[in-house]
Amino acid sequence: MRHLWAGLALLAGGCAASPPPAPDMAAAGANSCRSASVTIAYDFDGAPPLACAVTGERAFELLVTPEHAPPINPSPWYAFRYTAQGDGPVSVTLRYLEGGHRYAPKLATDGSWREIPAEVSADGKAARIDLPPGAGVIAAQELMEPVLARQALSRWAEQGGTEVFTLGTSHDGRPIDAIRLGRPDAPRLVVLLGRQHPPEVTGAIAMEAFVGALAARAGDLGDVQVLVVPMLNPDGVVRGHWRANRGAVDLNRDWGAFTQPETRSVKAWLDALPQGVRPVLMVDFHSTSRNLFYVQGDAEATPAQQRFLGAWLEGKEAAFAGYPFTIEKRNANPGSGTTKNWFHATYAIPAYTYEVGDKADRAATRAAAQALAEGMLKALGE
Repeated sequence: MRHLWAGLALLAGGCAASPPPAPDMAAAGANSCRSASVTIAYDFDGAPPLACAVTGERAFELLVTPEHAPPINPSPWYAFRYTAQGDGPVSVTLRYLEGGHRYAPKLATDGSWREIPAEVSADGKAARIDLPPGAGVIAAQELMEPVLARQALSRWAEQGGTEVFTLGTSHDGRPIDAIRLGRPDAPRLVVLLGRQHPPEVTGAIAMEAFVGALAARAGDLGDVQVLVVPMLNPDGVVRGHWRANRGAVDLNRDWGAFTQPETRSVKAWLDALPQGVRPVLMVDFHSTSRNLFYVQGDAEATPAQQRFLGAWLEGKEAAFAGYPFTIEKRNANPGSGTTKNWFHATYAIPAYTYEVGDKADRAATRAAAQALAEGMLKALGE
């Protein structure tokens, strides 16, 4: 039950628990808490249920809890909106059950996001933020919900002369949408995956720029085609999960077992590839504390895979202004069902995890991703 009872015990007096333009706050109902002058609501896609306590006329405490019992990756996600009448700031204290403060709060008041300060406790278990009067949306990272992923897919499809199609559906019935850039009979397939982990927005920012660069080159891909699945875990994104899908499973640990409809949808599409079409590269976009690529270790990479790594990434670690990265060559999480390990073991291909730092400069992230997409195509041609 998302630790709700523990949350209510910690937040005595709590109430039950889209970016602007926001709907009428009066309709927020149970998905909100309020004083006479301030209302806080979590009734939109990306906002998790939060146990809430009103500790003063303009002071609130919110308990941020994972979607299922530990162990879970410490990626405490929060999102809510507020309206505050009158003068003076609104104080909101985030208290974390299981995990500590990771994401600096972002505020949107006019449709654009900016980072705002947070006073974090010494143990990282709480963070206080002061919000200006008026109205706005607060989130751990910029909100990039399924509607934005669908818009991006439509834009890429139009640019690349292709169509959006559905691989399958999630537990909640949401579509797992995709596009294919290039000729359907092109023999070499590149697989690009994103948003297996809902909070990892910087990876999604990089993927959007990366795919945009490929869509612009769709007519020049030759014998390469590209499968793009930008949001593999739509239920987790909509529900504000820290890590898992609706089935309480980390999708990046389900490759091989394929117990979940989201991973099975990709596997079924791959199994139905026509004869003569085969994956040659997989890139899985994520976020972590710094910019890096997880790649195969020297012991497991073939000479051809090592040559591809050298042609694409090695020597480029400091090539992009504002976006330095490292390369980690290791078989991370062996036997755990990660996408990277499954694709490498199944197809004997380079399979990389593209990790973007939580605090990475957004403009530099996009510029580097565009250049890296161009570099990938060049490396595939060598």
